[in-house]
Amino acid sequence: MACFGFFAPSGFSRDTQAVERAAERLRGLGHTVVLDESLLCCDTRFAGDDDTRLAAIERIAADSRVDVAVALRGGYGLTRLLDRIDFARLAGSGKVWVGHSDFTALQCGLLCAGGVSLHGPMVVSDFGAESVSDFTLEHFGRMLETGHDGLRIDVAQGWCGALEGPLWGGNLSMLAHLVGTPWMPVVDGGFLYLEDVAEPPFRIERMLHQLHFAGVLDRQRALLLGDFGGYRPGATDNGFDFDAMVRYLRERFDVPILTGLPFGHVADKLSLPFGGIAALESDEGGWSLDYRLEGVTKS
Repeated sequence: MACFGFFAPSGFSRDTQAVERAAERLRGLGHTVVLDESLLCCDTRFAGDDDTRLAAIERIAADSRVDVAVALRGGYGLTRLLDRIDFARLAGSGKVWVGHSDFTALQCGLLCAGGVSLHGPMVVSDFGAESVSDFTLEHFGRMLETGHDGLRIDVAQGWCGALEGPLWGGNLSMLAHLVGTPWMPVVDGGFLYLEDVAEPPFRIERMLHQLHFAGVLDRQRALLLGDFGGYRPGATDNGFDFDAMVRYLRERFDVPILTGLPFGHVADKLSLPFGGIAALESDEGGWSLDYRLEGVTKS
């Protein structure tokens, strides 16, 4: 069993019931839970001012009791802290850092420092939800216990093959905004997984072009797309939907593009290694992804 540390590096939440539900669920599974002292702080839209949130990250990294560090929620805030975070210290802490959405920024900096994390559930939206996803708990538990998991997706992709490489990615908006900064990882021969919420297809395409023109996509073996829901089609979209965008991208970019990977801003989500190793196979009936979390050792 593990010790979970809840901390708030980004947006605030005063939903004490969600925090209590999350703690009780994990305790019910045999784990212990540590709540950071600033977990429910609020400063405008943030979980405390920049110093408060930075101190929360540092406390969790230094707490010898904590094995798994889980973000309270996403939102926005980590971009403000990137140049102040000691990522080498985080990478050497021996903890599994877990989250998604805005947490992608921390994971990118962590990978640049040689650390591996999990792009997975968070406190309020997942562990603390009124009805927690069995799918999410099952896949998270498997990764935590064995460091290994996978999934078969029975949706034909129009591409067949078998590849291996590092697995990384996260929220598309966060990754696009990190291009050209010291915290954007350089991953060669990888599988880049991407998702977002409330972004219409034309904006998704625009951000993917940014990654393409920056040379990021050319270095990948495959592009794995998740859910991009939560947006309202505009009158000027004129039928340009997600499927139309994917068809265009498959013609435009010289990299296999596969869809349907469940992670990020969805209730049923995988816990994907951010920097782990994966094997991908695609046939006429669908595709599968097998992956391992590597590089995390308890100090």
